[in-house]
Amino acid sequence: MHNRQIRTGFPLATSCGPRWPAAARLAAIAALAAGLAGCSFNSPDAASGSQSVGIEGVTAQQARGIAREAYLYGTPMVASYQTMYAFNIDKNNPQYKGPFNTVNSIARVFGPEDTAFVTPNSDTPYSFAVLDLRAEPVVITVPPMEQRRYFVLQLMDLYTYNFAYIGSRGTGNGGGRFLVAGPRWNGKAPPGITKVFRSETELVNMVGRTQLFNAADLPNVKRIQSRYRIQTLSAFRKQRAPAPAAEVDWIPAEPPAQLRSSLEFYNQLAFLLQFAPAHPSERSLQERFASIGIRPGEPFDTENINPALRRALQEGMHDGQNAIDRNREALDGKTDALYGDRGTLKNDYLARATGTQVGIGANSREEALYPVLEKDGNGQPLDGRNKYTLRFAPRGLPPVNAFWSMTVYRLPDQQLAANPIKRYLINSSMLPSLKRDADGGVTIHIQAESPGKSRESNWLPAPQGPFMVALRYYWPKPALLDGKWVSPEIGRVAR
Repeated sequence: MHNRQIRTGFPLATSCGPRWPAAARLAAIAALAAGLAGCSFNSPDAASGSQSVGIEGVTAQQARGIAREAYLYGTPMVASYQTMYAFNIDKNNPQYKGPFNTVNSIARVFGPEDTAFVTPNSDTPYSFAVLDLRAEPVVITVPPMEQRRYFVLQLMDLYTYNFAYIGSRGTGNGGGRFLVAGPRWNGKAPPGITKVFRSETELVNMVGRTQLFNAADLPNVKRIQSRYRIQTLSAFRKQRAPAPAAEVDWIPAEPPAQLRSSLEFYNQLAFLLQFAPAHPSERSLQERFASIGIRPGEPFDTENINPALRRALQEGMHDGQNAIDRNREALDGKTDALYGDRGTLKNDYLARATGTQVGIGANSREEALYPVLEKDGNGQPLDGRNKYTLRFAPRGLPPVNAFWSMTVYRLPDQQLAANPIKRYLINSSMLPSLKRDADGGVTIHIQAESPGKSRESNWLPAPQGPFMVALRYYWPKPALLDGKWVSPEIGRVAR
């Protein structure tokens, strides 16, 4: 991979970026009167054309375009729900963590058995919660902690916008009580609240990360995690609770393997829209969804629909996934522009969907940068049949305020791979145990087999087949944000 700063956006004309991996060209579709922000199409598809789909005023060509829009718009929501369902709704799921509005901390780092989402972070023990803000706000309490320990509680709405941060960078390490309110709440914060955050959606994912310095530090992390607390506002005030929100018949989440091909996707999206009041800038978009039957909270029957509409939905889903794949390849591993709040992403649904598939739940660039290395310095895909090195030059370690790490994930599922020494990453906390080069630099050996006892301290095990390396730079300094410091390339070792 060649490190270069690339901003994601909707390109001009009839393309939404190159596909990843290389495949057939993106199918062209006809322009809608009001399309996705910044991306228009003007090449009609003869297969769709003006054929009726059984809905007055909607042609197959138009339905295909709307289905594409809905796929890009809804991919983050449906993927978010997969995790919510596994962690907080389906009590029979082995990854179930607990009910809504409770902190569910994992007092260990993630390993190959943790597969609820792609590219899990194995640097920092996680704390998870889904906030249900329908009836009333919640109050999140965090304890004070030592200044050198990085922590962050990331608040992500159903759209996957990172709308608020509680943590070392955002609010400091002094602790506090933070009120999180949904889109329909009009009350006032009571005394004792440090800060108020507003969410656009009624369901919110909270992803907490608490820095672990080493294995001996785990009891300290457990102690901190035990003091993260979530209360409803009425419980915080010690007052009578308001009327509960209406009961919800939670539908099963679509399995990840089917997410990109099953028309159940559109039913999932319709179900989730009831928890996301339309943003003013998206009302016309949701009206277009409704024109083909995708309405908030209403079942979308994909079994008994007009065959022409079924084909249009399938084609639209295919078009949307092609756009994501092409965009992902164009990024060449630079993912920082895929994550942020609405003001940052500016309704760039292609960026949001691409970010979901690269790694859902990633932080905004000011909180963390995540370069992804999928190729070596010669542009060849990384493969465990080869041996590689990555070298940080003397005085050339990543410039961060918190810490950095590099983690190997097997492809294509982007999960951690088991290895004989159970090491999935190398990070800055491990520097004292890493061997330095003669000039003071640090060389990391990335390969499936041990590089030998003398180099094993610097060995980052790789799977036998295709893989990628995700770099994580927490609380990056200006040199990283401005592109003055760039990640080193991975070099293939000659046989």
